Amino acid sequence: MASVRLATWNVNSIRSRIDRVEAFLERHAIDVLAVQETKAREEQLPLMGLQSAGYDVAAVGYDQWNGVAIISRVGIEDVEVGFPDMPGFGDPEPKAEARAIGATCGGVRVWSLYVPNGRKVDDPHYVYKLDWLARLRAAASAWVGEPTALVGDWNIAPRDEDVYDIAAFAKDTHVTPPERAAFQAFLDDGWSDLARPFTPGPEVYTYWDYYRQRFERNRGMRIDFLLGSPALAERVLGAEIDREERAGKGASDHAPVIVDLG
Repeated sequence: MASVRLATWNVNSIRSRIDRVEAFLERHAIDVLAVQETKAREEQLPLMGLQSAGYDVAAVGYDQWNGVAIISRVGIEDVEVGFPDMPGFGDPEPKAEARAIGATCGGVRVWSLYVPNGRKVDDPHYVYKLDWLARLRAAASAWVGEPTALVGDWNIAPRDEDVYDIAAFAKDTHVTPPERAAFQAFLDDGWSDLARPFTPGPEVYTYWDYYRQRFERNRGMRIDFLLGSPALAERVLGAEIDREERAGKGASDHAPVIVDLG
């Protein structure tokens, strides 16, 4: 079985950061990159440089919000937009959002996921977030026996150490018991957090708000994860968070997370 270097990254606009994406892929020799918040329709994606470097791209995006993609140099097969029974958002007619895309790359079924933010506990988006996670879990129950990765921006900090100050988040989303229970349910089902054993906390984050020099002061959150089925978990050789990718002019507010599969 061939080795695969798999990464996830919320790029916060792929058109704004395509140079960074291309450089990241080359610098780390990434085989498969799951991207979130592309903020672009498919016809707007800047593909020329990626394709010339040997990468194929599967993507879905409906407007300037959300958007997910998979960039692979080890093939893209059986592309699936949205998981079974994925909910939409809106009233009275919920509309599907571009938050999930799956493809088989190098023998691994990869899902690039952008979990809804939730906004506030009393917001309809919070209810939507929990429903979205519950339906993802139901769909994923059929995949856990195969080499599958559920990767992306989960918008959940599962542990107190995953935020710079748990007291500051006491009344906010991302750390509420229902959200954490939803994340834990995946682990209980047999999925594993592939990167954490190699990137232990505390103060190891994947996201830093642009507000008030949060990155410079390391006031961040760990909300980007690669969850793997048992078949993948036993193949993990190492993992890292490319923290420096959050630095410098024009950076995304997220850092990429990389996992090596043997």
